Amino acid sequence: MTFNDIFKSSFLENVTAISMFDMALALVLAFGLGMFIFLVYKKTYQGVMYSSSFGVTLLALTMITTLVILAVTSNVVLSLGMVGALSIVRFRTAIKEPLDIAFLFWSIAAGIVLAAGMIPLAVIGSVVIGLILLIFVNRKSHVNPYIVVLQCDGRESEAAARNCLEKRTQRCCVKSKTAQKGRIELNLEIRLKDDNTDFINDLADMEGVHSAVLVSYNGDYMG
Repeated sequence: MTFNDIFKSSFLENVTAISMFDMALALVLAFGLGMFIFLVYKKTYQGVMYSSSFGVTLLALTMITTLVILAVTSNVVLSLGMVGALSIVRFRTAIKEPLDIAFLFWSIAAGIVLAAGMIPLAVIGSVVIGLILLIFVNRKSHVNPYIVVLQCDGRESEAAARNCLEKRTQRCCVKSKTAQKGRIELNLEIRLKDDNTDFINDLADMEGVHSAVLVSYNGDYMG
């Protein structure tokens, strides 16, 4: 093959560059891996509002990447043009969850490896990654954090309320405090000893306490 032969391009020659069996097999496997990635994302999602469109995007991204890599590996000239075309593409969609980046990269990597012909690596690697994500992302701490919002009318009621919380919970620390004339508002992070939350009722019935609110805290925290 000469230097000129490498850069010869013909539309009709490219039609048979990839066999129908290879295309069908690659797309079917890409669909299967994309569905697996989509199901793992659905099982491990921990955000506020689940977006089904992002899950479908993971499926489509795996298949699209497979198509692109199949075309690139079959034609040197096309691979050079593809690099230039993709370099001008800009994605400006904000990623809300840090874990979403891992799923996007996983979909792209699975499509690349699959189209390169490394089918065992793509399948076994995706299964291992999926199991690791299912184990570690869904792992729950035995002690869940909560936020208690207290509104008191003075220092004595504040001290009594904090004393009650420290006795009834495993951990209690002040996150913020707002003081006004005749009104004190406290935000405290607590860790429960068990699933019993009746102490909130007792706090609300205490003299000098205007309200007591218990809120589950789902954000990241240090254990």
